[in-house]
Amino acid sequence: MKIWAKVIKHHKIVAEAVRDFPARPSDAEGWNPVLTELAKPLDLASPVLLKKHVEELARFSRTVFSPADFIESVSFDRFELEIFPEKKKTVEYIYGED
Repeated sequence: MKIWAKVIKHHKIVAEAVRDFPARPSDAEGWNPVLTELAKPLDLASPVLLKKHVEELARFSRTVFSPADFIESVSFDRFELEIFPEKKKTVEYIYGED
């Protein structure tokens, strides 16, 4: 699973990171290390993960954190996470030799 993390200020992306993770977590406990890993290269503290964020990631593969979701003050408008859709592997079947 690939996740695109974006820091947005005045409707423009000011920082971004893409990371690959082995599997999609299903609960807040599983998402916390993923958030920490995504925030690190962007020089951010991890935001507070609410039930709303976990549900949005499960339903829409996307969520948005506002500055109020961070314990320390931040200088941007939004921190967005978006999960890239998984590419389906194509399998070619060969039934006989010519």
